[in-house]
Amino acid sequence: MPLFLRFLKLTSSLLLAGGVAAAGVAATYVTKWTTELPDYRELDNLSLGAETRVFARDGAPLGTLIPKVGEQAISRTLVRLDEVSPFMTAALISNEDRRFFEHYGLDPYGIGRQLQRAAQGEDLQGGSTLTNQLIKNTLLYDEYKAARTPDRKIKEWLLSVQVERAFTKEEILRNYLNAIYWGDGGPVELYGIYSAAQAYFGKTPKGLSLAESAYLTILVPSPNRYFNYDTVRPLMRVLLDRMVEDGWVTQAQADAAWKEDLQPRGWQIRYAANGDVKSAKLVDRTAKELKAVTSTRAPHFVQQVEQDLIARFGRERVYGSGGLRVYTTLDLKVQNAVETASREATGLPPGATLGAVVVEPYSGEVLGMVGQKLRGNAPPEDWNNAAQGQRQIGSTIKPLLYTTALSTGLRQDHREEDKPVSFPCDTCKGGVYSPQNFAGAVTYRNMTIREALDRSLNLVTVRLADRIGLQTFFGKLNELGLQTNDGTGLAAALGAIETTPVKMAAAYAPFVNGGLYRPPRYVTRVTTARGEVLYDVANEVTKPKRVWTPQVAFLGLDMIRGVVNDLTPAQGGLAQGANFGEWPVAGKTGTSNFVKDLWFVGTTPLYTGAVWVGKQQGGANPDYYYSGVVGIPIWKRMMEISHAGRTPTAFVQPPGIQYVDAPDPGYLPNVKLAVLDPSFKNAATTAIEEDAPPPVVYRETGWTPGTPDPRTTVINVDRTTGRMATEFTPPERVVPRRVAITDLPGYAPDPSPAPLSDEKPDPQAIKAIRTPDTAPVVPGANESKPASETN
Repeated sequence: MPLFLRFLKLTSSLLLAGGVAAAGVAATYVTKWTTELPDYRELDNLSLGAETRVFARDGAPLGTLIPKVGEQAISRTLVRLDEVSPFMTAALISNEDRRFFEHYGLDPYGIGRQLQRAAQGEDLQGGSTLTNQLIKNTLLYDEYKAARTPDRKIKEWLLSVQVERAFTKEEILRNYLNAIYWGDGGPVELYGIYSAAQAYFGKTPKGLSLAESAYLTILVPSPNRYFNYDTVRPLMRVLLDRMVEDGWVTQAQADAAWKEDLQPRGWQIRYAANGDVKSAKLVDRTAKELKAVTSTRAPHFVQQVEQDLIARFGRERVYGSGGLRVYTTLDLKVQNAVETASREATGLPPGATLGAVVVEPYSGEVLGMVGQKLRGNAPPEDWNNAAQGQRQIGSTIKPLLYTTALSTGLRQDHREEDKPVSFPCDTCKGGVYSPQNFAGAVTYRNMTIREALDRSLNLVTVRLADRIGLQTFFGKLNELGLQTNDGTGLAAALGAIETTPVKMAAAYAPFVNGGLYRPPRYVTRVTTARGEVLYDVANEVTKPKRVWTPQVAFLGLDMIRGVVNDLTPAQGGLAQGANFGEWPVAGKTGTSNFVKDLWFVGTTPLYTGAVWVGKQQGGANPDYYYSGVVGIPIWKRMMEISHAGRTPTAFVQPPGIQYVDAPDPGYLPNVKLAVLDPSFKNAATTAIEEDAPPPVVYRETGWTPGTPDPRTTVINVDRTTGRMATEFTPPERVVPRRVAITDLPGYAPDPSPAPLSDEKPDPQAIKAIRTPDTAPVVPGANESKPASETN
């Protein structure tokens, strides 16, 4: 920037001349720059991107969340000075700022060299104190990045003086050690001494030797020196001699460091007895790389924790100010059960994967989660099918519909016809929606909805949905955390709704807990690194949402308990294989069209779980795969391991429940149906809502102009210039405008518009501008815009 260079040259000359005028000129510019400076006090709470550590519910470490700068992950763990080798701090001071403890942020010798270079028209470089470098890499980084400009340099000087007055030398040195860039760590960028010590030597900063400290210090100005050890070695010798000269180490210590068998990660180096290098070979360029995410356990669960934290606290709080300590809901026993079930899963369709989750139904806490089919010890893919994959849920939606019907006052022995039916449908082929049972089978019987759910019959289901109304059903689904689309129509009752396994498990939890919906929870407590409590579930004020009364919830539970137990496979039962041990089990299978998605969602009195199986990118599976033989074994395996060692308990039955014999013993032998005690009839509290009318169709309308205002006229304007169009204005830029006659001078075109050398007047444009009070016909000019463009 020439202005600043002229200022520096002028200041240099005046300072050398001792002129008083220099102070006035400098004061003028200092006033300007001071108004543009960031607040130096931000350094006290500076976000240096520290790692956030995540723990299971028993305090066992799960891993860390690595912060990002933009899209680039960085590795930085904040340290105190007493956590750093004294050799490291001494080496940095000797190499970067020998007068660190003598100056007040500005090194007069360095500034003198800067001014001299500026006066000679040369680039500014060197002369930076540790304080200057800290300011450059923190307070001014976003504004200037690594740009070397006089403007940035002077702001550095001004801020450095402020920082030196407000902070101790120890605080400045600590922040410098935590902020400095130490090179490319592969998936991450290396910031701070902790990451550098880990990446280059696999050590903590406290354990760095003198030789290792000297090596890391030589990398500070240029981290790419790592790739050329022959360049680093002589610079280390100079630094060690300087440290002796400055009194930081003795000559004997420096000589011992020179002879140390120094082996930065990735290098194989042979030394002579006197410390000279005999050979140096870089054998692994990636050896110093660190992982972008360090997760010792449950990577998909930790991924969800990260999203939860960012939504709750914001990215700066999660990764800044020393990082957080996060205590989660994960139960390692349950997590092990889910992982084991995933690894042992066999019989999946070709190319299929899975997602599985277990939640605690009384709190909504997620206890275990796997987002992929695990294969041996290989790390899973990042995509989390348990929490990210939106999949059609098929017949697992039916218990929610049937329970909604019970909440309106119907009973399990309510009957619907199992025979073909059609409904008007504007978006369907032929104008009608005609659902079918699986494989087109029809019994032509009038049957109870208990039996229809046991057999998962679609025809009865859509009739029941039509009876209670989609608006009534959709209202309940929304209360259960499931998103609906009114345009789906009655197909929604058969599972034409997409969601995730973790949300399905949360939607089934009210069957067990008395009708209360709680969103899935991953975190129980969050503190800062210093122990300040930011969140504690014990102080949670949000109450769960009551979806059903305890009685209705138990009636729904009784129905899905029937799905598992009423019928054997030979009788058409779909889920008997979910039973294990002496634990009571309830649940429902589900399969979407073309066998794309295979589900089982079920519960015991202790845990609620969901399993999805399908292709990662979607797509059909062979039609000989069934959810009952694919999803159920996975669910059963993760549940039996999770329940191991626990005493079986029964589902809790609220007051107001009676049992009656099934009215069709030939089809439901020895089955008792749970119904409401008549004295508890008010437990069925859901009012039936009328379905919304069809959406209003908006059509284009014409527009008839009124009588023109004689004080105005219509002119043709060039939409680009805002002036009247000329013969050189392309027709697509000509638009009509009605303006006041008194304002016409303001729209006057260029009095002598000359065409460009390769242009000629456009005949259509000439014709258009010669119609003074009528608007030219511009395609689409009078058409109404669609709502999306006008709102």
